[in-house]
Amino acid sequence: MAALREMEIADYPEVIRLWSATEAMQLRDADSYESIARYLKRNPGLSFVALDGEAIIGAILVGTDGRRGYLQHLAVDSRCRNQGIGKQLIAAAIAALAAEGVAKTHLFVANENKNAQRLYQKLGWFARDEVRMFSFNSSLNGNV
Repeated sequence: MAALREMEIADYPEVIRLWSATEAMQLRDADSYESIARYLKRNPGLSFVALDGEAIIGAILVGTDGRRGYLQHLAVDSRCRNQGIGKQLIAAAIAALAAEGVAKTHLFVANENKNAQRLYQKLGWFARDEVRMFSFNSSLNGNV
C-alpha cells in the first residue's frame, strides 16, 4: 500500500511529468498549471497522489458537479504498477465523493487504452453504450 494524500497545486510539476509519461493519457492545454489550480480549488479534498517516500508515484484528478463525480487522469508510475496503487487511488476518490453525497461517478477512457478499460471493469465499472459524449469548444484554441 502506498501512502496517499490530497493533491495540492504544489504537486503539479511531478504530477504533470507522471501524466505525460503515461501511455494513452490525453493531455490538453486545459491541463495547464492555472487550469489544474482552479480545478483543485473548486473540488477540494477529492484528488489524490500516491507516494513512495516523498516521490509521487500515482495521481488521480477528481471533481464533482454536485450530483455526479468525475474521475480523470488516473496514472501510476510504470515501475509501480500491479501493486494496487490505482485501485487505492480510485477507492480514496470514491470515498471522498461519497462523503460529499455523490453516489454515482463517471470516467472517460481513451478507446485505445485497453489496459485501463480492463482495470475499471475488474473493479466493477461498466461501459455506457447508451450514451455518447459530445463536446463544445467556445475558444479559438482547439487543444483545450
